[in-house]
Amino acid sequence: MNSKHVLWADEAVNIGPAPSNQSYLVIDKVVEACERTGAQAVHPGYGFLSENMRFVSELEKRNITFIGPHSKAMDAMGDKIHCKNIAKNAGVSVVPGFVGEVESVEHGLAIAKDIGYPIIIKPSAGGGGKGMRICWNDEEAVEGFRLAKAESASSFGDDRLLIERFITDPRHIEIQVLCDNHGNYRYLNERECSIQRRNQKVIEEAPSTFITPEVRRAMGEQAVSLCKDVGYNSAGTCEFLVDTHRNFYFLEMNTRLQVEHPVTEYITGIDIVEWMIKVAAGEKLPFTQDDIGINGWSMEARVYAEDPLRNFLPQIGKLVNYTEPSDPENAGLRVDSGILEGSEISVYYDPMVSKVITHGNTREEAIASLKEALDLYVVRGVTHNVCLLRDILEHPKFNSGEITTSFIPEEYPKGFSGHVLTEKEHTNLVALAASLHHLRKSRDDTVSQQGRLLEDIVEEYAHEYVVKLDGKVHHIHLESCYGKNFTVYLDGSDIGHSIDLADYPIDNPVICSTINDEPIIAQLIKVTNLGFQLQYIGTTYEAQVLTPKEAELVGYMKEPVVVDTSNFVMSPMAGTLVSVAVKEGDFVTYGQEVAVVEAMKMQNLLRAVRPGKVSKVNHKAGDTLLCDAVILEFEKEAETQE
Repeated sequence: MNSKHVLWADEAVNIGPAPSNQSYLVIDKVVEACERTGAQAVHPGYGFLSENMRFVSELEKRNITFIGPHSKAMDAMGDKIHCKNIAKNAGVSVVPGFVGEVESVEHGLAIAKDIGYPIIIKPSAGGGGKGMRICWNDEEAVEGFRLAKAESASSFGDDRLLIERFITDPRHIEIQVLCDNHGNYRYLNERECSIQRRNQKVIEEAPSTFITPEVRRAMGEQAVSLCKDVGYNSAGTCEFLVDTHRNFYFLEMNTRLQVEHPVTEYITGIDIVEWMIKVAAGEKLPFTQDDIGINGWSMEARVYAEDPLRNFLPQIGKLVNYTEPSDPENAGLRVDSGILEGSEISVYYDPMVSKVITHGNTREEAIASLKEALDLYVVRGVTHNVCLLRDILEHPKFNSGEITTSFIPEEYPKGFSGHVLTEKEHTNLVALAASLHHLRKSRDDTVSQQGRLLEDIVEEYAHEYVVKLDGKVHHIHLESCYGKNFTVYLDGSDIGHSIDLADYPIDNPVICSTINDEPIIAQLIKVTNLGFQLQYIGTTYEAQVLTPKEAELVGYMKEPVVVDTSNFVMSPMAGTLVSVAVKEGDFVTYGQEVAVVEAMKMQNLLRAVRPGKVSKVNHKAGDTLLCDAVILEFEKEAETQE
C-alpha cells in the first residue's frame, strides 16, 4: 500500500498477493478491479498482460477501452509466431528460424540441426529478455529449452517458444510506430538498443550513430507496412537486427509501450503515452510523416538492482537513502521510477529501479548530462548497476558509436570488476579523500573548542597524512588555504592540487567540488574506522586516510580470516529454490547441474564448482532463500579421496 503507484492513484484495488501469477497475470482479477471502480479504460504499462490478446478481448466484451492495439492486431503482431508469419508473407526480411511453435525438446533439436547453431530460444508471448536462451550446441539447447519454458510461463503466463538463428555481433535497432483508427500510420525514427546484458537492454539512445537516412526510411516504411497489414491502431515497436553492411532483419513487434520510449519523445517532441490515450479515445494523429524530425540526441540508462561484480545477479533490499537527480531548470533531464525512499526491492518483480534519460543538442552533450545525473543519483540499501553504466559511458568505443550487442561480453570478457582509474582520476580521489578527512577532523575539533569558527580551526592545520587507495600508498602534505579550500601535495611533489569544498555540507552523501578548477562529483558511501568508502565514476573505492604513525601501526594488524566456502553450493541471490538435482550421497562432476534458483522471474542454474560427494542437502524445492544461503554441502576433498 506504500508503493509509489498506489500513493499517486486516486483509488487502489488489491488484486492478490505479490507473486504475479496470483495477481497481475490473473486476467479475471484485473477485469474485476476495472468493473468495481467503473474504469473506462486500461493502460497496461510495459509488462504482465500488456501483450495478452485474451485480456484485451475480455475488456472489449465489457466495453472497457484498452489503451493499446485492438485484440485482432495484438493477436497478429503481439504473438511472435504469428507476427513472423505475417512479416514473411509480406516479403519482409526476417531472421532465419522456425516459424511456428516448438512442440518439444526433440522438436527444438531438430530445428536447431536444420538452421544451424548458434540459436536463440525465446518466448512467443513476451519480451524484455525474459525467457531467452542462446545455445551453441545440443546440450545447451536441451537445458535452454527447459529454463526458457519455465521463465516464459512465470513471466507471461504462456510457455510457448520459438527458435531463431542467433546472428552474432549485430546492432539492435528498433523503429517506433504510432497509428490511429483513421488510417494514419507513422514511424517516429529509430532507437539504438545494442548495449545489452542477458538479452536485456542497458543503455538506449536515439537516433543511432549507424543508421543513414536511407536505411531509416526503408526500415520505417517496412514497419508501417506491417502495421497497415493488420490495421494496427496504437503505439508499437518493430525490432530489427542490423549487420555491418546495414542489412536489416525483422525480429518481432512489441505491441505495447517500450521502456525506452522517452528517448524517442525527446528527439521528436511527441508524447507517445499522451497519443496512445488520445488514439484510444478516437482522436486522429495531427502530424504527417514529413512533420516528424530529429531534434538533438537522447540517452537512457536503466538502473537495475543487480550486482555487476557478480555477473549481474539480481539484488533485493530496502532503499534506506534514495535521491533522484533533478534540475528544475534543465528540461533535458528526466527520471522515471516506481519507487521511493523506504521502498522494498523484492524477489517478485523485475529488478529495474528507474530510467535516467537525458537530452542534448549533440550525442556528446547527452552523454555528459547522463554522466552527471548518474553521479548525483543516491541509491543506498541495495546493490545497483550505476558503476557499470558510468564505466560504459567512459568507454572509447561507446563514445565513438562503435557498438554491437556483443559490446558488454567483448569489452568485459572476464566480467565487470569496476572502473579502472586513470592516473588523473586516482590523484583526484586521493586528494579528495585527504581533504575530506581533514575537513571532518577540523569539524570534530570544534566540539572541544566551542565558540571558535570552523574556518579558523581549519586554518591551523597543515598536516601530513598517508592515503591508501586501490592498492597504492601515498604520502600527503595538506595545507589549508582559506575556509574549506585545501592544497594537497602527493609523494613529495612540489605540484599542489587545489580542492574547493566551500559548498560541501560535511557528511552530505553527494560531494560536489572542484579539483584544480575542474568540477568533480563523488559520493560519501560510508565513514569507516580508517577512512572512507567513496563512490567515484560509479565505482565504490575504499580509501584509508591515516597519520604517519597510524599507517606504521596498521602494518602490525592481522589480516581478516577468509572463510572457506569451497565445500558449499550457495545461493548467489535471494530467491526461490526451483529444484535440487542431487541428493545426499551422490557423486557430482565439475560443472554438473545441482540446483535452479529463481529471482525476479529469471531462472539461474547452479553448477558444481568441483567434483565431490554430496554430504548434506539443506533446502528443498519451493524454499525461499536468502543471498548466500547454503543449499548443499560437499564432503571435504580429503574425505572424498579416502
